[in-house]
Amino acid sequence: MNLLVCISKTPETTAKISFVDGDTKFNTEGVQYIMNPYDEWYSLVRALELKEAHGGKVIAFNVGQADNDIIIRKALAIGADEAVRVDADDSSSLFVARQIAAYAVSNEIDMILLGKETISYNGSEVGAMVSEILDYPYLSYASKLEMNGNTATVQMDIEGGVEVVEVDTPFVISAAKGLAEQRIPNMRGIMMAKRKPLTIIDPVNQDEMVEYVSYTLPAGKTAVKMLDPENMDELVRLLHEEAKVI
Repeated sequence: MNLLVCISKTPETTAKISFVDGDTKFNTEGVQYIMNPYDEWYSLVRALELKEAHGGKVIAFNVGQADNDIIIRKALAIGADEAVRVDADDSSSLFVARQIAAYAVSNEIDMILLGKETISYNGSEVGAMVSEILDYPYLSYASKLEMNGNTATVQMDIEGGVEVVEVDTPFVISAAKGLAEQRIPNMRGIMMAKRKPLTIIDPVNQDEMVEYVSYTLPAGKTAVKMLDPENMDELVRLLHEEAKVI
């Protein structure tokens, strides 16, 4: 079973967010980057568990420039067998989805795994786009995944509960919390990652359909107002007149 794990590079969670070029571009100055946690902790680790239980190969897949290689090498250190980087900017969700789909078709991929979203844009778009392009079933927000031959039993989080389905490979699945537990790369894995193959490929053509016009930071938080706990009338007034929640 060939498992393709799509990984993204995202700013570290404590990074200061600002924009340049007339608020049309994210300011990367001084920003530390990490592998998107939903990709690393859940989709990658579950793919490795499936390989260990049923055999096969885990391929880490990324769209980006050469400075992404350090993130890709971490996926190899955690246990991926090989890695592929499409040498192009991840300019839009559709562009990334097109690269994933093209690789999956030409390399007989049985399962495509992604995190449920990136912690940078929180779009949850790429998995659904890949599914549409390939006409594969799409299982989103998966919290459990078990395999029996070529048939998967998947539990997905839905509003107010869970949904359990069975599906045959190939399919696309996005990972939510609970699908696996984080693995920390050990020294042996880090050393082996240096010898594992990292293949650089050219992108397939995709017309851009989205243009980023501008970014805006959310309004700053106001100072906390301290009230006498006995003064309920003032609390009600503030909630009604200022917060406008009652």
